[in-house]
This record gives sequence, C-alpha cells and structure tokens, in this order.
Amino acid sequence: MRKGSLMIAYVHSATIIVSDQEKALDFYVNTLGFEKVFDNQLDPNMRFVTVVPPGAQTQVALGLPSWYEDGRKPGGYTGISLITRDIDEAYKTLTERGVTFTKPPEMMPWGQRATWFSDPDGNQFFLVEE
Repeated sequence: MRKGSLMIAYVHSATIIVSDQEKALDFYVNTLGFEKVFDNQLDPNMRFVTVVPPGAQTQVALGLPSWYEDGRKPGGYTGISLITRDIDEAYKTLTERGVTFTKPPEMMPWGQRATWFSDPDGNQFFLVEE
C-alpha cells in the first residue's frame, strides 16, 4: 500500500430499523424520491432492501428489529444527514407529501440552513442545504 492511500474506499450502507419493509420502501421511494437498489429475500426470515438518493453511492438498508438480538426498535435519531440543493423547495414538497418536520428550515451556527424530519417509524434525519 502506498503511503497516504486509504484501505477504506467509501461507506457502502447504513441501516435504519423499520417496522414494515414494504411500507418503508414505499415512503423512501415514493415520498422522498429515493431509488430501490437491492431487494432480495435472502431466506424466509431475511429480506434485504436498500434505497439510495438519485446519484448517491451510500445506500440506506431498511432493516427489521428481528435482525438484531439486542432489542433494537424503529425510531430515534439515525445520525444520517441528507443533502438538498434547495431546502425551501424540499421542505415545501415533502410537507405536501405528508412528511413530518420538527420545524421549518433555519440557519445553523456553522452557516448552513437545515431542519430535521422523521419517516413513518419515527427515524429522524437531518436535512441540510448545500
């Protein structure tokens, strides 16, 4: 390996916990405008579904609580920030589509406008304008 090169090329995916993969898939594709990348029934108890914003590389896997033995449940802050080029238009359109925001977009201390919204399971995302 050359000095200065990294072994890790990029983040492939991040998993969020949902209560119903079909309903979540509908929300992410038809409400947020994501694209379905992968949808495969790996075994009778494991359907693996990923979605991605158009043009993005990192996928969001729609996981079920049954995948984990530690009692994970849907809802709460995901730690995922989503980027938009026009936060006012995104806020307006997504609000019209029934997305729940904590408040309208506002200026953050670091100089970007942003807000938070939740999916139907209460998973919270940070929406940032760049």
